[in-house]
This record gives sequence, structure tokens and C-alpha cells, in this order.
Amino acid sequence: MGTLQERRRTVTAAGAELAVYEYGPAPGPAVPTLLLVHGYPDDHRVFAAAIRDLAATHHVIAYDTRNAGASAVTATPGDYALATLVDDLYAVLAAVGASGVHLVGHDWGSIQGWAAVQDPRAAGRISRYTSISGPDLRHYSRWVRSRLRNARAWPQLAGQLLRSWYIAAFLVPVLPEAAWRLVLARRYERTAKRGVGNDPVRGLALYRANFRPGRHWPPAARVTLPVQVVAPVRDPFLSPDLLDGLQDWVDDLRVVRVDSGHWWPATRPAEFAAQLRDW
Repeated sequence: MGTLQERRRTVTAAGAELAVYEYGPAPGPAVPTLLLVHGYPDDHRVFAAAIRDLAATHHVIAYDTRNAGASAVTATPGDYALATLVDDLYAVLAAVGASGVHLVGHDWGSIQGWAAVQDPRAAGRISRYTSISGPDLRHYSRWVRSRLRNARAWPQLAGQLLRSWYIAAFLVPVLPEAAWRLVLARRYERTAKRGVGNDPVRGLALYRANFRPGRHWPPAARVTLPVQVVAPVRDPFLSPDLLDGLQDWVDDLRVVRVDSGHWWPATRPAEFAAQLRDW
């Protein structure tokens, strides 16, 4: 983080110890708070360059989710269910004493964010939400079902399923771990323009806990707080077609398309920071 002052604490959650980081001035009427939640296979350092920029004007909170970075899972077996990840997010907000935050999620952080803003605890804690490259899982399920019922939409469905091939692959035992160690890790570092040494194998539990038959996602609810969805148009994992229907259950929705790939917050941090400030 260079000369940027970093304040670190450990937050105890259910079966996990979460590494939480704060930057910038103390929150106040003129200093808004941002909570940045990373995705897979990253840790909080995916936002490092943007944090240097944002901490000049914002109180910034970031943390390593229970599958990543300096955080640790203390229970055996570990719990990576979406509801538990949302509990972690609110545990961080409670420990820091933050309220009225602008929540920002990328990839799996965005998936968690969608569930968090539909949780009753959002009232007073979260004032607005920016989602980047991570769909709400309930919306994704509704979107798939609607395409299955409409033959004209099957090409859209086929396109997204092809983009999501890795989800099924990650559910297979043993092979994904070998693939990450032998091939995928180097490709990820090049694509994300990072070299921070996070272990992607740890995060495979996210997929195995939340996509296997019998999994339980938190209940869906209308979203009444303002939501900004940033859609990188060159994201190889998510089709822009997934935005269809969001307006049916998000009352205050803003969609911004950016000419970038999946790791937009890391590859174009100045643009990312400016987008958060401008909204």
C-alpha cells in the first residue's frame, strides 16, 4: 500500500477470523464510508490501487473474506454458505461501527452484496450498493428459468451457460485443485495484472457450498436502496443479457457499461474510483 496508512483488526465471525483493513480519515458528515468486498480468487488487495485514490476523500473498509488472504477458517469443516458470508459482512460493519455505508462488491463480493442488501439488517447499515461482475444468484436462477420457457431466448441462455462452464468444473473433486496449481494460477495473474500470491484453491469451497444440489440461499426480497450495476462489456464470464429483469425487483437502478474486462477495478483503478465518487 506504499505510504498509505493502514489500520488492521481481526473480526471474529462464526467459525472464522476475518482480516479487516481501514484507510483514510474517520467517517463523518463530509467523509463517506465505503465497504469494498472482493471476489474469487482475489483478496482485498485487488482494490489496492483504487484504495490509494479513494482514501484521500473516503473512509475505506476492506476485508479478506473467509476463503482468502489473511483471513482464516477456524471451524472444521468450514462453512462457506452464502448466508454465512452475509453474516461475515455484517460482523465487519458491526465491529467497525459503520453505518450508512456505500457497499461495493466485485465478483463473489458482488454476489454477497446482493444478498446483503436484501437482508433486513441493511436498514441503516447500507445506504447504497455498487455491483460489479457478480449477479444475484436468485436473479440468475429466475433469468435461466425465463429463458428456458422462451425458445427465442435459448441463444442467450446457451451463451451464458458457455461463459459459466467453470462453475460445473469447480464442483468436480480433485481436478480443479490440480488445474489451478499447474495451469490456471499463472493465467489468472496475467489477466488480473496482479502478483499477490493468493491461493485460489481455498476459494473452490465457495462453489461447492453454494451450487451443489440441496444448497440453501438466503430468501429474496425487493431492493429499495439505490443500486448501481457496473457491467464490463468484455467480461468473459457474464453476459450483459443478465441485466434483463433487474428493474422488476430493484426500485432505484442505475446501469453503467464500461469498456473493460472482468477485473476492471484492478486494471482501471482510477476509472473505478471516479465512478464511485461520481455516483
